[in-house]
Amino acid sequence: MTTNTILTRWWWVRHAPVTDHGGRLYGRTNVPANTSERPRFEGLARALPQDAVWLTSNLLRTHQTADAIAEAGHAVPERVIEPDLDEQDFGAWHGLTWSEVASERGSGLAHKYWVAPAHITPPEGESFVQVVERVADAVTRRTAQHAGQDIVAVAHGGSIRAALALALGLDAERALAFSIDNLSITCIDHVDGPAKGQAWRVAAVNLPPD
Repeated sequence: MTTNTILTRWWWVRHAPVTDHGGRLYGRTNVPANTSERPRFEGLARALPQDAVWLTSNLLRTHQTADAIAEAGHAVPERVIEPDLDEQDFGAWHGLTWSEVASERGSGLAHKYWVAPAHITPPEGESFVQVVERVADAVTRRTAQHAGQDIVAVAHGGSIRAALALALGLDAERALAFSIDNLSITCIDHVDGPAKGQAWRVAAVNLPPD
């Protein structure tokens, strides 16, 4: 890095697992996370940077995850809630089982890695294409606001995949192929400087807690 280069690193953490959803799609609903596995939070407390800006989504499970990291020994500052990092809004599909969602979608719309193909909009909800758009807006805005800093974002599988789509210039459908485990870390850098090339680089994807 040259002295004129500004590096802003995003540390994405997917929230702790949701274990009490009864096999039903919870998406944007405010279900609690299971934060009982303290060693995993201790690993996150060691791995995440100090003096970072912390963001969470609107949803309870991201707040509980940040609290558990703090309780495990990390000096988590006051968090900023960023609604545009919320999980995909599945609208009328919330509360349905996966098989019921498949039936609602109709034939020919199966997807191996996600609830539906990226361009499909659930009734009263949003498509994954729309998720990518709103997450990209939030990431661009927060990167400019906190240029040169570490940003820890406790978010969701969908929003982290959307951030990877932005960084890699991927079609939304292809971004759904990323595996993002609960409590994993994904690091994405924004490099602002005189060198040629893309502004974004991906440093790590889906790392387990240290």
